[in-house]
Amino acid sequence: MAIIVNLDVMMAKRKMSLTELAQKIDITNANLSILKNNKARAVRFSTLNEICKILECQPGDILEYIEDEESGE
Repeated sequence: MAIIVNLDVMMAKRKMSLTELAQKIDITNANLSILKNNKARAVRFSTLNEICKILECQPGDILEYIEDEESGE
């Protein structure tokens, strides 16, 4: 997939654990882990909004587009 989730980078910059962030945004550790490990197929805007509010960042700090090698032909 061409969208990369850099949530772990932002969490590290803010010195926040997965459990702490999950509690603050009211999401399960498992679901946040799926997002953090780039396994999610979708993310709700409400979830992204809460993540950005708690981590004091912009969506672009978390989500990054990298062109797939396959689609570059």
